Amino acid sequence: MSEELGAIVRSELFKRKMKQKQLAELVGISSVYLSDIINGRKSGPKAQEHIKHIRKILSI
Repeated sequence: MSEELGAIVRSELFKRKMKQKQLAELVGISSVYLSDIINGRKSGPKAQEHIKHIRKILSI
């Protein structure tokens, strides 16, 4: 996930008063894996699928 997209996700979580752990549960992944995706440490095909799901959940 690009830095820009990571910042957008963090901003949306803040606006919704939502924790990364809650988003991770909605996506069906661990909070550690979500953090890796948001911070750009994971970017493979599976991570891209999760990014699509994250975008859908947060409407971004």
